[in-house]
Amino acid sequence: MTAFTDLPDLARRDLGGAVVAANDEFFAARENLVLPHPAVARTEFGHKGKEYDGWETRRRRSPGHDWAIVRLGAPGIVAGVVVDTAFFTGNYPPQASVEGAAVEGHPSVDELQKADWQPLLPLSPLAGDTANAFAVSSDRRHTHVRLCIHPDGGVARLRVHGTVVPDPRLVDAGPFDLAALENGGRVTAVSNAHYGSPHQLVGPGLARSMGEGWENARRRGPGNDWVDVALACEGVVGLAELDTSWFLGNAPGSASLTGRTGDGTEVVLLPRTGLQPDTRHRFVLAAGTGVRSVRLDVFPDGGMARLRLWGRPTAAGRAELGRRWFDALPDVTALEVLGSVGVDPSEAGRLVGRRPVTGELPAPVARLVLGAG
Repeated sequence: MTAFTDLPDLARRDLGGAVVAANDEFFAARENLVLPHPAVARTEFGHKGKEYDGWETRRRRSPGHDWAIVRLGAPGIVAGVVVDTAFFTGNYPPQASVEGAAVEGHPSVDELQKADWQPLLPLSPLAGDTANAFAVSSDRRHTHVRLCIHPDGGVARLRVHGTVVPDPRLVDAGPFDLAALENGGRVTAVSNAHYGSPHQLVGPGLARSMGEGWENARRRGPGNDWVDVALACEGVVGLAELDTSWFLGNAPGSASLTGRTGDGTEVVLLPRTGLQPDTRHRFVLAAGTGVRSVRLDVFPDGGMARLRLWGRPTAAGRAELGRRWFDALPDVTALEVLGSVGVDPSEAGRLVGRRPVTGELPAPVARLVLGAG
C-alpha cells in the first residue's frame, strides 16, 4: 500500500459511513463495501448464486455502468482510495472511477443524484482479487463519494482514506472532543501497535471488544509505550477520558497526558496516574493553556479502548479550523453556506473567488468562518 493508507478510512461503517444507494445489488449487498474488517472467502451458494463478502451486480446487458453512493462517516479531503476486489476473480469490474460531492445537511437519495459530482479518480483499470490503490489529488472537502464500476461486477471493499475537515458550526454548539477522529483529531505517531490500531483510540462510540482498541506488544525492556494525537485544532482540554474497557489482564498500570503548544512547549495535563482494568476513567483537568497535540503515555505497556479529550477551541484554534473548512468547500457548497447566513450573492461570489480567505471579513462571514463576534 501507499502512504495515504496510513490516513483514516473516512468511509468505514464504524465511523458512521454508509452505502446509501446503488443501482443494482443482485448478487451481493452494497452494505458490505464499507464494513471495517477485511473481506473473507465465502464458499456457500444461495438462491442467486455463489455468496460473496462484497457488493456484486448482475451481468449488464445494456449500455452504461453500475454505481454505489457512499456517505462518508466523517467529511474530509480525500487523499486516496482502495477498490478492493478480494475473492472476485472472474467477475470483477475491469475498470472503475470515483466521484465526490459536498452536500449540506442530510440529503435524500434523489437530492444526491442531482448533486454537483466532481471527479476524484478517473476511469482506471482494476485487477481481480487485489486491493487496487489509487492516490487522489484534491483539496476540497467532500461528504459523499460515488463508486462507478465499468460495466458491472463485484467489489469487496471501498476504502476512502483522507483527512477529516469538521464543520465548525457544530463545534460552536458546545464542548467537543478535541481528539475525536470525526472532529479532525488524528494519531500522528505511536511506539507500538502490535495488536490493535491506535486510530481506534479516537474512533466513535464505545469499544465493543478488546479488538476495537489500541494494544501494544508486551514490553520486555526499559521505557514505556505511547501515542501522539494531533487535536482537531488548538484547544483547552478540560476533561480527559482514559477508557480501558475490555482490557482485563493487559491494561496499563498507569498513564499520563502531556500537551504541546504551537511553539513546542510541553504542558502536563495529567500527571502519571494509576489506572484500573476494564474501567472508563474520567479526569477533570485544571484550566490551562491551549495545546495543539497530546501524548498519551502508558506505563509500562498495555491496551486502551478509547481516549477522549473534551474541551473548547482557543480563538486562534477556532479561526484556523474555520478557515480550513471554508477554504476546502467546493465552490457551489461555499456559495450555499454563505447564502444561508444572508450574504449577498455578488459578495459571496467575490469571497469564494478569493479563497483562501484572508484579512477582514464581513460580520456574518467572520462569525461563520472564524467564530468571531
